[in-house]
Amino acid sequence: MKISVIATLGILSLTQTSLCFADNVNGKTLYSQRCALCHGADIKGTGPLANKSTPPTPDLTTATFKQRLHDYPGVIVSSVILRPNGDLIPRTLRENGVKLAPHAWSVNDFRDLHQYMSSVIAKSR
Repeated sequence: MKISVIATLGILSLTQTSLCFADNVNGKTLYSQRCALCHGADIKGTGPLANKSTPPTPDLTTATFKQRLHDYPGVIVSSVILRPNGDLIPRTLRENGVKLAPHAWSVNDFRDLHQYMSSVIAKSR
């Protein structure tokens, strides 16, 4: 029992402090270079390509999305990795003549992007 409690506390400690190590500059850079085209600098779906996709780019500062972010902390990361809308992002970029260099995403990149977007979303509205 004692070992189990210590192990659990260790995991909680790592989980709770992991975002403290997030590199906000890296998160902001990734967002600016790879996400703002559609989501806009304000994350409200106001980028130059926001209305050029079907469906249009959503406002990620809404109460619904904030709840989703709270309930599923990896939702931003999973959107990048799993692409629930299939080919939406690459297709929208391609159809509008936008070429982004491939990016080899790291765990730290996802953490940094999540933290940066979460901080912007928390400050909005």
